[in-house]
Amino acid sequence: MNAVHPSPDQWAKDLDLITAAALAAGEKAMTYFRRDPDVQWKNGGRSPVSEADYAANDILKERLLTARPNYGWLSEETDDDEARLGCETVFVVDPIDGTRAFIAGKDVWCVSVAVVHRGRPVAGVLFAPALGELFQAREGGLASKNGAAILVRAPRAGEMLKIALAEDTIVRLERGYRAGVSRISHVPSLAYRIAMIADGRIDGTVVKTNSHDWDLAAADLILEKAGGTLASLDGEPLSYNRPNVRHTVLCAAAEPLLPALIAAAQGLEGH
Repeated sequence: MNAVHPSPDQWAKDLDLITAAALAAGEKAMTYFRRDPDVQWKNGGRSPVSEADYAANDILKERLLTARPNYGWLSEETDDDEARLGCETVFVVDPIDGTRAFIAGKDVWCVSVAVVHRGRPVAGVLFAPALGELFQAREGGLASKNGAAILVRAPRAGEMLKIALAEDTIVRLERGYRAGVSRISHVPSLAYRIAMIADGRIDGTVVKTNSHDWDLAAADLILEKAGGTLASLDGEPLSYNRPNVRHTVLCAAAEPLLPALIAAAQGLEGH
């Protein structure tokens, strides 16, 4: 097991490191964006991966593991190595979150990089280069977007809540809750969708079964430091770097709004 004994400013240093790496990876991905990159299909033909995903992944892995060789590694675009389970601190990476959007030439995709320590994220970055947006957070600090602090929205009493949901999901929410919701249409990147809660553009989202650590870890911390929470339907925070990196139905919202959203989403388990 790697022994990481973080000093008080270790996560600040790690945030600087992953920010620089994410910026470099995003700049590399942009050289392929809207230029018809080569695309392959994985997971039985269900998930696309482009040459830009692999190129960004290579930059992240080389930069991050060279700087922190005692950290573990978990990435969507790297074969899983169970050695990560023996590491108390791990990089959790999605080189391009929102690959389908990237391939289609849409702006809403991002590079997602987190440092996870003992199961929880302690530094996180989302870089959306096509939008010119950089989200950052670390343990002991605030969440920011392009260097300015961000906070979740505080809706006024009786105001419709802006919830990002698929059409086939909103119809299964509890009817009374649904009546107070204005549905936000599909956001291709799950990480970016959670960041939209953090910066107050929307109030919440429900995440379908089968999201993964790399989709969530950086966005989870950014949301937490902006005053929100990402949790399972039992209300518990997520634990990362487990043997199984998949997650069941999740809810994300500003802290005061989360219990009602979780209650309304109970019928989604198993779908």
